[in-house]
Amino acid sequence: MTPSQFQIRQLADELQPPDSGKQSVILLDDAHTKVVLFAFASGHGLNEHVAPFPAMIQIIKGEAELTVDQESVAGKPGTWVQMPAKTPHSIRANTPVVMLLTLVKIPT
Repeated sequence: MTPSQFQIRQLADELQPPDSGKQSVILLDDAHTKVVLFAFASGHGLNEHVAPFPAMIQIIKGEAELTVDQESVAGKPGTWVQMPAKTPHSIRANTPVVMLLTLVKIPT
């Protein structure tokens, strides 16, 4: 493998939560996958929405309240959520949070 064929990143150090609102950085966006690292200030997040593709959320650091298809989930480091395309979900940070979102681009 050549270095351009892989990435090694320390996600907990990649993006720091802002003082207010959210920040994001796209880590990968190709024909098959989109990976976005989000950082949320305490009290901020994303209102309920759906993704057009199957999605996975992983909490890297911090604590958040996740709602997935009307089920509440306490998110903490190591929490991993997998959901099919078009599943309603939201996130609200209880503390500053770093979260990884992976979208698998398959036709629906």
